[in-house]
Amino acid sequence: MGASQTRSAHKYQDLVDRTGFSVEQIKNLHKRFRHLSGNEETISKENLDRIPALANNPIKKQIVDAFFDKRNQHQDEVGSFEEIGFEQFLMVMSHFRPPTLKTTEDEKEALRKEKLRFLFNMHDTDNDGTITLEEYRKVVEELLSKSGAMGLEAAKAIADAAMLEVASTNVPHMAPDDFYEGITFEHFEQILKGLEMESRMHIRFLDVDTTTMRCGKSTS
Repeated sequence: MGASQTRSAHKYQDLVDRTGFSVEQIKNLHKRFRHLSGNEETISKENLDRIPALANNPIKKQIVDAFFDKRNQHQDEVGSFEEIGFEQFLMVMSHFRPPTLKTTEDEKEALRKEKLRFLFNMHDTDNDGTITLEEYRKVVEELLSKSGAMGLEAAKAIADAAMLEVASTNVPHMAPDDFYEGITFEHFEQILKGLEMESRMHIRFLDVDTTTMRCGKSTS
């Protein structure tokens, strides 16, 4: 094995250790990354904005922004990138990695918490550790109004009612005129306590099946 092959093998092993993907999965994702970037070393939000499968997604902006959110890089950083390279792309994709037969219960719990944190970050758009009524309302409005099922005002009313329901669940003794600051990550965990997240949180709009991490035929 030559020196360049040795460095490549070490690089892949480092990515395997950091993400939990196999070498084959990493190679498949690298092919998809190169297609999205037009064989460039980095991708921008514009590259992801052009993916056809995202065109009519009501939370397209949140999904795209998540790839550039520094909080999703398994590091204690906040803010966002203008562009990301393959390793940063891979770190975001690792949040969608499902458990395997060898995954222990402790590892499954850690995986679940990681996925929940990723979803929480998507809605906590100002990085203050709380999903406020305004942030929550915006997501619900987009989901409901863009589906064509109802108008913006009706979507706002439903968002407000849903947030009050969350408030009454998380702070049951809150007085009528008390101000509910928003959903903390701990509250978010409680809200989704009964939802099985470990294997259901997938990503398919990149023509990648995250249950296998194999790339399908690209349409973008």
